[in-house]
Amino acid sequence: MATIKDIAEESGYSISTISRVLNNDQSLSVPEETREKIFKVAEKLEYQKKKVRLLVKNIAFLYWLTDKEELEDEYFKSMRLEIESISKKRNVDLTIYKKTDGINLIPDTTDGFIAVGTFSEKELEYLRKITVNGVFIDSTPDSNFYDSVKPDLVQMTKKTVDFLIDKGHNNIGFIGGTYHNPNTNEDEMDTREQAFRTYMKEKKLLEENNVFTRRGFSVENGYNLMTEAIETLGDQLPTAFFIAADPIAVGCLQALNECGVAIPNRVSVISINNVSVAKYVSPPLTTFHIDMEEICKNAVKLLLEQVLEKRKIVKTLYLGAELVIRKSTN
Repeated sequence: MATIKDIAEESGYSISTISRVLNNDQSLSVPEETREKIFKVAEKLEYQKKKVRLLVKNIAFLYWLTDKEELEDEYFKSMRLEIESISKKRNVDLTIYKKTDGINLIPDTTDGFIAVGTFSEKELEYLRKITVNGVFIDSTPDSNFYDSVKPDLVQMTKKTVDFLIDKGHNNIGFIGGTYHNPNTNEDEMDTREQAFRTYMKEKKLLEENNVFTRRGFSVENGYNLMTEAIETLGDQLPTAFFIAADPIAVGCLQALNECGVAIPNRVSVISINNVSVAKYVSPPLTTFHIDMEEICKNAVKLLLEQVLEKRKIVKTLYLGAELVIRKSTN
């Protein structure tokens, strides 16, 4: 088995320098060429191969969200922090670019990217020109060219409908946000709404009047939409609602509570994401727990397969989620 001494003899550097480089000591001031040579020699000699991670440079993290969008949805903030953390552990040198920076700021020396948010066709064309390595999280805008990792929202929607029907609910509503298409500048139906409509039609239970949507996934949007539902439907208000995301659900619960609608005795509520506040609202929210660490870990893994192993076949990975049952349903 190779030792640090063997690497020192092969590379020409001191044992101390090699030890600090292999342990990713960022306080060590050495040229990047030195780090690369030591890692290459370590790999060649198979020194603790599973523990040695080559420094992966020129990787962009395209965080295509505004500060307001992140503020309104903890889901994306936790995603950003997780990607940063996992990249650091995997020795990936990540540079963050935000939507406000513009796509043209991303250099043509970029070797790969991880992307979150909504991208126009022009932006995708730019990315295709600079790198073949990329992974989108939460969307699949270019499935013929780039990988993607996303929660299986269609399956969660079907599980929600089945769960509510098993609980005796037949009058089920939907409250959610719309998707903004940057190519047409129009609002389009979100995946969750599409799946809800399709599955409810299969069950012969879809009532068009029970579907309420508007652009945005904020608490305010949920409050306004549920208030509209209560005022519009009156006594015909569904006995259960599937809510597209937890921030919207928090607003929905607030509106129901203010209007004196008993939860869950009059209306049951199920959502998606299981953000930290979900267990503290009144009543605690039944919601699908999306494993953010697993999503981000797989995104980084897929990118490294492309960059380091030169994988060419495109992958799209769907991850399931666990339903966490709390007091907002019965």
